[in-house]
Amino acid sequence: MNNTNGTYARLEEPPRNGIKGLKHWRHDLLAGLVVSLVSLPLSSGIAIASGAPPIYGIISSIIAGLIFPLVGGSYLTISGPAAGLAPALLVTMTALGGAGTADTVGAGYAKLLVVIFTVGVIQLILAKLKVARFAAIFPASVVEGMLGAIGLLIAVKALPLFMGYLEPVHAHGFIEYLGQIPTWLAHGHGGAIAIGVVTLFVMLLSTYALAPRFRLFRVVPPHIFAVVIGIAMGMALGLGGSDPALLISVPANPLSGLQMPDFAGVWESTDLWGAVALGIVTLTLIDGVESLATAQAIDRIDPFERHSEPNRLLAAMGLSNILSSLAGGLTIIPGGVKSKTCIEAGGRTLWANAANALFLLGFLFIAPGIMSVVPKAALGSILVYTGWKMINPTIVKHIAHIGREQFAIYASTVVAILLTDLLVGVLIGTGLKFGLVAYTAWKAERPEEHEQGFMHIIKDLFRDPVSHVEEREGERVVHIARPLVSFNAYLLQERISELMKLDSKVTFQIDPSVTLIDHTACESLVGAVAHDRTERMCLKGLDRLRPRSDESTAFRVRPST
Repeated sequence: MNNTNGTYARLEEPPRNGIKGLKHWRHDLLAGLVVSLVSLPLSSGIAIASGAPPIYGIISSIIAGLIFPLVGGSYLTISGPAAGLAPALLVTMTALGGAGTADTVGAGYAKLLVVIFTVGVIQLILAKLKVARFAAIFPASVVEGMLGAIGLLIAVKALPLFMGYLEPVHAHGFIEYLGQIPTWLAHGHGGAIAIGVVTLFVMLLSTYALAPRFRLFRVVPPHIFAVVIGIAMGMALGLGGSDPALLISVPANPLSGLQMPDFAGVWESTDLWGAVALGIVTLTLIDGVESLATAQAIDRIDPFERHSEPNRLLAAMGLSNILSSLAGGLTIIPGGVKSKTCIEAGGRTLWANAANALFLLGFLFIAPGIMSVVPKAALGSILVYTGWKMINPTIVKHIAHIGREQFAIYASTVVAILLTDLLVGVLIGTGLKFGLVAYTAWKAERPEEHEQGFMHIIKDLFRDPVSHVEEREGERVVHIARPLVSFNAYLLQERISELMKLDSKVTFQIDPSVTLIDHTACESLVGAVAHDRTERMCLKGLDRLRPRSDESTAFRVRPST
């Protein structure tokens, strides 16, 4: 197994979910405690960024923690409200009647819950139809662009909290928010700004300077340092005494006043049906793409090298979203930050989700005072930090290193989302990628191949790239004979999953007829071979294609001669 510290070396088999996973309860209980310390401020901040009071984010995390261990689909992902969905939730709520604040519930919240409920139902249907695989058709550069744009949106929309600006924010869209920054600075609170700056500095220092040198800063997430220092500074500055609105407000009875889905209101408001439909499509798309991408990312760092089941994961999300909406909570997806924290803390199964939920319940009902002393500016800095991590220049530099065309698609997706909205931006980025691969495939074809016309290229981008599987003694040779791109790579992934169940060597042969392999597909294929711990898979013929950079997963094109 791939682990460097030997912690798991004594285990004979990887931990399983369900009843069998309960034997690892000590590890999952400790991991759940650590995760809850991150989940408490992060879920609260995400709720505020979504246009709702903190309690709604915490409720979402509790619902997810109680549902995911029972349904499964992954092993170490911690689920709850995700930062990636905050901008879409805020926009949808605003369109349905108005968003709220850290202290008040927006007029559109009850109708937003209908959208979340419907998204959950659709996810259950999609899981039953086993269509989770189609989430892979979105190019990696577009997904990264979506996350980068979301990071910018989260960071800029968290600035009023960060600066202690207490008046309602009337800006809409990224550009308008940027234009409001001087106003927030001029009318913000000096103490809140100091807390925001210091806690943000501490998180960046912990991540980039201290974590590489000291184990404590690798195990304890930077969000915890931010909350502790924020509370200490708030008390020292007398923040609660000067203006209690600068601190998080938690109701004496956390479950009182919770919203319920306004099904009747949505049904009667025919003028809102368009906004409801757009919200459902946007949330379903982003929810599916981001959650499955997160699960795959966590699979890569799972010390037990287990693999998620996309359709079961989608079903778990669907059920959780239905129950969360009925309890007044937000959308639920696996979260990257909390999942990585779970791994660092020694979590082994999805029961760490349940432990996280139980500790959050304890914080709400046994120690509600913990939340009431947290400055909103500290939550604002956590959101700014989260946004920074999603748009980190290191990520941008890596994308540019893979290839100029990847950076162009990434940047175009980011700009399109910031100038329009998430759904339109993703569709624009995907359209640009489709145009790029279609044009490149046409240019890479030889004159005699052009006789088939341009339409056959379009069809090949969606057809199964495998022409046939040659069976030899103890070996199966998978012949890839068509362009391999994000739009058809999921078909190859299905073959890989089926072939890995067989006890034979598998060779992927790139035939001379292949005109190109894009970065998304190359990353998937090369990654599958590289991470095959059985060492039964190999790849041949990739050197026939010319890479556009020195990155192993770079966009590759067949030479013209």
